[in-house]
This record gives sequence, C-alpha cells and structure tokens, in this order.
Amino acid sequence: MIARPENIGFVGLGAMGFGMAANLLAKHGQLNIVANRSREPVDRLVSQGAKEFADYADLAAHSDLLILCLPNSEVVEVVVAKMADGLAEGKTLIDTGTSSLQSTQSVAEAMQDQGVHFAEAPVTGGIKQAATGELGALVGATPEVFEMIEPVLQNFCTSVQHFGPVGAGARAKFVNNYMVMGIVALVSEAFHVAGMTGSDWDKLYEVVIRGSADSGAFRRIIGNAKNGDFEGYVFSIDGALKDMTYITEMNASLGRATPLNMAVLDFFSKAAKAGHGDRLLSELLRPEIRETLFQPDFRNIEMPEQSSS
Repeated sequence: MIARPENIGFVGLGAMGFGMAANLLAKHGQLNIVANRSREPVDRLVSQGAKEFADYADLAAHSDLLILCLPNSEVVEVVVAKMADGLAEGKTLIDTGTSSLQSTQSVAEAMQDQGVHFAEAPVTGGIKQAATGELGALVGATPEVFEMIEPVLQNFCTSVQHFGPVGAGARAKFVNNYMVMGIVALVSEAFHVAGMTGSDWDKLYEVVIRGSADSGAFRRIIGNAKNGDFEGYVFSIDGALKDMTYITEMNASLGRATPLNMAVLDFFSKAAKAGHGDRLLSELLRPEIRETLFQPDFRNIEMPEQSSS
C-alpha cells in the first residue's frame, strides 16, 4: 500500500489550475507552489497559507505528491525535467492536463526508472467547475496508485473515474474532447449560416435548448453570443487545435482518422493559421471573423445531385 501524501505540490496556476489549487489548499489544508508567470495567483494562494518555493526542483524535494496542470505535453516534459533532482523514489506525479499519448508514456517510463509513481488524470470541465471543485477526472494509473490519489483528486473533482493503466485516461479524455470539439465546430458554422439566413439567434437558442441539439458546449457559445458577448466559452482555439492534434494521432493509430475527424481538425487549424489562435472558441462567431473564416472549400467534396422535383 502506498502511503497517503502529506505535502502536496502544485504546478500550473493558470485559469484552471488556480481553482484546482485553491480547492486543494482549502480542503487538504496544505499546498506547496512555485512561482508562476503571473504573481497574482501565487500571492493569493500564499495569503491563504500556501508555501512558495523558488524553483521546480525545490518544490519537488519538499512535496510527497506533485500535480501538474500545464498547457501541453511539451511544457509537461520541460517541467518534469526541471524537477528531476527533487523527484526521489516513492514520490508521486500526476498530470491533469490533456497530453499526447506518446509523451505521457515517455514521462511514465522516465518516472518508473526513478522509482516515482505516475498517474495521468486529465480533467473535464472549465474554469467555473475548477473554482467550485466540480471537475471530472479520467485516471490512468495502477490500481495501487489510483487508490492513493483518488482522495487527493476529490478535493477539486466530483467524479474521479479509473479507466485503467497509464494512457487509458488520455484515451477516454480524447473521446470526450473529440465530441466537444466537433460540437463547437458544428455549432459555430451552423449559427453563421443562421445569421446569413436572417434567423434570430435569440429565438433559435430558446428552441434549441429544448431539443436534442442542446449541449453544454452549445450553451457556452451561443448563450452569450446571442447577446453580443463572444467570450462565453473560455477555451482557446490553440487549445482546441492541440487537443484535435492529439486526438487525430490516436485515431490514426487505430485506422480511424476519418473525413469527419480531419474536417474538425482542419476547422481549428484554419482558424489558428488565420491568426486567431489566442482567441476564445466562442469568438469564432464574431462577425468580422466568421465572414472571412467560414468560407466553403469544395475540393474533394462530392455535392449531391439536385432533385428535379
């Protein structure tokens, strides 16, 4: 049986990470953190009792368990490398971000070589759920590691599900995110068409939320956009493209990089290439963006024959 962690470290105090860390500090009663790009979240947590360390290695040396909430696999690998001197045998590392399968397996193998327990636990939900401690975690770990980390994750998650060994959590998260990104792409294009046809967005929204097309993603995008607020879905286009890239890598390995998969990937790729990568998903419906971005591309598309009736 793996000992319960007393000292917990947290890396990645962005919009999501801050809420997770704040809940962890409030419920666990202790938290180690490291300097962030912005002082504001660090200072807030320190004022609430968190202990700040100067660098990643020092943070790791003083923590039994470390939680990462970082933007992508490349950053995870860099941070883990900087922690190396403090990652002693018996410690535990959890990656709560959406990371590529190949990178996750590589980090897991490196940790195993150092005698460090590793789990991947990508979370579902957004900034609001992170702040209220209502995220979901899709965990890939050994049964022994899962038993130990489940109570830790429950500090900021209301659903913690064990999907299998390392990699299983990411695969399940990719399925979730594939659905979400597909809905985002479809809703964005559909409401652009609605605008072109003169359909009232407010009235259409009220109808849709009462039917089968309703979803959390739909409400985040259109619920605010219908009132002229295009910042309702707080997730970046670059983030969506990253997720779809990882998803496509998995699907390709299964022989399932289908036309639908490639269309959703292409949707976000074009938006990023057009210079909108740092914008929020819901900003795709800004008039000045959608008029230039949602242009048809009929190459390799077989159009249906027109009915003569």
